This record gives sequence, structure tokens and C-alpha cells, in this order.
Amino acid sequence: MLSVPTLWLVFVVNFVAIGLVWTYVSRSYPNFDVARYWAAAVYLAALGAAISMLRGVMHPVLPMVVAGVLLTTACSIAAMGFERFYRLPISWRFHAIVVAFNAVGLAVFAGVWPDTGMRIVIYSICQSIVLAKTLKLSFSGDNGRPQPGARLAGGVALLIIAVNIMRGAMAVFGVGGPVSLVEFNQAHAVMVLMLVFLSMMWNFGFLLMAIDRLRAEVADLAMFDDLTGAANRRQLLVRLDEECARSHRSFEPFALLMIDLDGFKEINDSHGHAAGDECLRRFTRAAQSRLRTGDLLARMGGDEFCVVLPATTLREGAVVARHILEACNNDPATWHGVSIGVAASIGVAQWRPEIGHHPERLVAAADRALYTAKKDGKNGYAVFDVTPLESGSSLRKSA
Repeated sequence: MLSVPTLWLVFVVNFVAIGLVWTYVSRSYPNFDVARYWAAAVYLAALGAAISMLRGVMHPVLPMVVAGVLLTTACSIAAMGFERFYRLPISWRFHAIVVAFNAVGLAVFAGVWPDTGMRIVIYSICQSIVLAKTLKLSFSGDNGRPQPGARLAGGVALLIIAVNIMRGAMAVFGVGGPVSLVEFNQAHAVMVLMLVFLSMMWNFGFLLMAIDRLRAEVADLAMFDDLTGAANRRQLLVRLDEECARSHRSFEPFALLMIDLDGFKEINDSHGHAAGDECLRRFTRAAQSRLRTGDLLARMGGDEFCVVLPATTLREGAVVARHILEACNNDPATWHGVSIGVAASIGVAQWRPEIGHHPERLVAAADRALYTAKKDGKNGYAVFDVTPLESGSSLRKSA
């Protein structure tokens, strides 16, 4: 026959071990504050299980009630970590109500009107409600990214809810024999063992969620510029390859803007590199405010940027360039109370069939247009057009 004290001892040891893992994660990744919620939850659960073991050495009502409240509170804190993981407001009031209802129910049916079946039902319902609140988040993904860890946690939560329902029904209908405050019958001991195992699996799902999130952040660092938040050169080259391949299949054009900030060296020399960094961030915000959802703004390095405009003609690209310049002129950077104008020169080019799968040819065309914009007075844009002009030039300048 399964020993109830042994079950709780296994619970305590395993949850302390998991808590140590979460403590290490929270100290190693201080910005990942979700780890503190999940560490607090497992430590609280271990404390609840340890207190539950006192039912054999003192009057069982107090340790049973305290342990039940602590275990439900631990479940609620773990669910709060779920909400925090998905950057949602924490529903403190909901969890406080569930924990309070659980405390009152356990106290009433353990000490006032002793009823083991109703006590187990109250405990099972409260935990199941908290678990059910995490299910939608578990299967929704993280900003469109699949979350294997969250799906594991969601699947385990469903199993815990099912076991809680079975255990509550068994307690109400007396399946397996009597259950007291101190001893479980064999069937209930099996249910408790399943809950211990599933609780550990639920926490393993949390660990996988943390790994998924940290791995995604590392991937983002590899694809985004950490100063401006724009895409970096690597992501730009990948996107250009994709757009060239797509246009080569469909013959649908796309446009590329090459952008260079005007007078950026003078800004650094006059106001310092921190002011220059603020100008880069301000330009990024201004440019992105004029782009569509599917457009890509990338920082090539220094004060050089590129914009990929899918399904965009040369004329439409020129309109976007003009809008970016207007946004920059209307939104100067401010550094220590000093207004610093942010101006740029932009070269515009369009994919053509002769470019094919060679994005470097498109970059070279946009770079030639940028050189013309710089040469013709800066703070303007020029387009690269292979259409013959009356003057014989292949570049047209627009201010």
C-alpha cells in the first residue's frame, strides 16, 4: 500500500530541487522575472507538502487546512507567472478570491462540519479553476511563435484537472473506501501520486517555456540591431534574397531604399556619440512611422539604413522616401535640451527582371541613386531609373 507520508516527502524533495533550478535561472537572467514567480510557487508548494506531513504528529485539522491553502496559493502564483510570461496584467483579485474560497471551504469542512468528500471537492475545484485559466495562454503561442513548452504545460494542466475531477467524484461517492484527515485509501493514494507526478511535469513545461523564450531572444539579437531595434544587416540580406526569389517567380516588383544620414559625423563631433545614438533612434522611429506592416527597415551599420518595400513600384518607393524625409524634418532629436535636426539622403531603386536572383545588383542601383542624392544637395532623394531620358541620364533627382 502506498504510504501517504512517503508521497508528501517525494513531493517536497522534488519541488525543492525544481525551486533551486528556478532560483538559478532568476539569478542568471534577472530580466526574466517570470522565474521568480515560478520559484516562489514551487517553494510554497514544498512548504505546503511539508506542513501536510504534520497531520500524523498533531491534530490534523490545522496542518491540513494550512497545507491546502498553501498548495492552492502556489498554484495561483504559478498561474500568475503564466500571465507575466505573456506580458498580461496579473489578475490578483481573481486569485485572491479563489484562495480565500479554498481557505474557507477547507476550514468549514475540516473543522466545523467535518466532511472529507466536500473538503476534497472544494480543494479540487479551486485548483482546477486556476489551472483552467492558463489553458488559453498555453495553446495560443507567443507572438505568433509556437511554444512547445507551453503546449506541454497546457496538456499536463488538462490531465491535472481530469485527475482532480476523478478524485473529487471518488471522495463524494466513497469509491475505494473511507478517507480520513490522516489516511487515504489505496485509490486516493494513487490519485495523489498522479497529482505529484503531473505537478512536476507541469513545472517541466515551465522550464521548456523559459528555454523557448530565451532561445527566441537570442535569435532576435542575431537578427536585430540592439541600438535602434531595426533589423540588422543579416536579416536584410535574408529578406532581399527572399524578395528577389519571389519577384523572379511572379515578376512583381519591389523597391529598395538606401538611406544615409546627413551630417552625422558633425553631430557626433559637436554633441558626442550619445547624441548621435539618440539621432539614430529618432530616425528609426520617424522612418518606421511611415512604413507599412510588411516593410523592413534595417540598419546596415553606422548611419546607413535600408528599407525593403514589397510589392512596390519605383514611383511608390519615391513617395515613401519623401514621407520619410518629411517625418525626419518634423521630428528633430533633443539632447540635453538642444534640438538636433535629423536629415537624410535616400536612393530609390526597383527590382527588374535583369536583376533576377542577385540582390547585390539592386543594392548597387540604390547606392548609385543615393550618391546622386548626396551630390545634388543632401536632404533629398533620387531614383535609379533605366528608362531613357531626353537628357540621356539614367538617374532622376527629386528633392
